[in-house]
Amino acid sequence: MLQPFITAIVIRAFAFAVVCFVQASVQAAPLEVQDDRGRTLRLVAPATRIISIAPHLTEIAFAAGVGARLIAVSEFSDYPPAAKRLPRVGDGARVDIERILTLKPDLVLAWKSGNQAGDIAKLERFGVRVWVTEATRLADIARLLRAVATLAGEVASGERAAQDFERALSELGHHASTRTAQQQRVRVFYEIWHQPLLTINGAHMISDAIALCGGINVFADVPVLTPAVSLEAVMAAGPHIVLGGGSANGTENFRAQWAGMPLAALRAIPAYYIPPDSIQRQSPRVIDGIRAICGHLDRINHLRPS
Repeated sequence: MLQPFITAIVIRAFAFAVVCFVQASVQAAPLEVQDDRGRTLRLVAPATRIISIAPHLTEIAFAAGVGARLIAVSEFSDYPPAAKRLPRVGDGARVDIERILTLKPDLVLAWKSGNQAGDIAKLERFGVRVWVTEATRLADIARLLRAVATLAGEVASGERAAQDFERALSELGHHASTRTAQQQRVRVFYEIWHQPLLTINGAHMISDAIALCGGINVFADVPVLTPAVSLEAVMAAGPHIVLGGGSANGTENFRAQWAGMPLAALRAIPAYYIPPDSIQRQSPRVIDGIRAICGHLDRINHLRPS
C-alpha cells in the first residue's frame, strides 16, 4: 500500500535534486541565452543588478523570482506594488542612458517593439548587456520567465513560475473547449483604442486568448498587427460581441463609448470592458485577462439561441 507513495516521494526528491544541480551549474558557469533578435547574450556570472525598460518585463522579473535584483525600471512599471518603489529610467519613447550607466547594471531587459532601437544600440555601444525580447504568443510568456530566471541564476524559481503559467493556460483551454464543444464560436471584435479605432490581427497575443476561450477574432486575417478599422468595416465583420477598452477608464465609460456609436447596428452589440494591463502586457497577468474574456464569451453564448 505504501509503495506508490514512497515511489512518488523518491521521484519528487530526484527532480528537486536535478533542479538544484542545474541551478548550481548555472551559478558556476558562464550563462548563454539567445534573445529575440537571434543574438546570444553571454554573462560571466548571474546578473545581480538588473534594469527593466518595459513594464511587462518588470512583471516578468518579479514573477520569475528575481524582483529583488531589479535596481531600476521604466515608467508605468506599477505591478507588483514593490515595482512602484524602484527608480525610473525613462519609457518606451526615451530611455535615460546616462542614468542607466550611472547605476552600473550587469543586465538590461528590453522590449524589441516597445523600446527605441537607437537606445538599445547606444547602451550596447557603452558595453551594457541588453537582452531584447518580443513575446508574440501566449507560450512566449513561460519562455521569458525561464530565461530571465536563468540569466539571474535562479533556474528553479523561473521553472516554477513557468509551469504555474502553463498549467493555468491549459486549464482555461480545457474548460473553454468543453463549454464550446456543442456551441457556435463567438465572433469577437477586440478594441485596443477608440479614436482612431484600433484592433488586433491573428498574429497578436490577444487573438490567442480569444481563440483559447472559444472565440473568433473577426479581423484575424488582416496583415497589420494592430490595424485601424472603420465603423463600417466592424459592422461588415459581423461580431457577436465587442471586447477591449484601452482608451476607456472603466466598464461604464467603455459601454458609453459604444452606446454612442453613430451606427445603430453597432450600438446593439454587447460591449464588455477588459482592463488593459491584464491582457495587453505580456506577463503572467494575462491569465486574469483571459479569464475575463472567457467569462464574457460564456455570457454571450448563454444569451444566443442554440
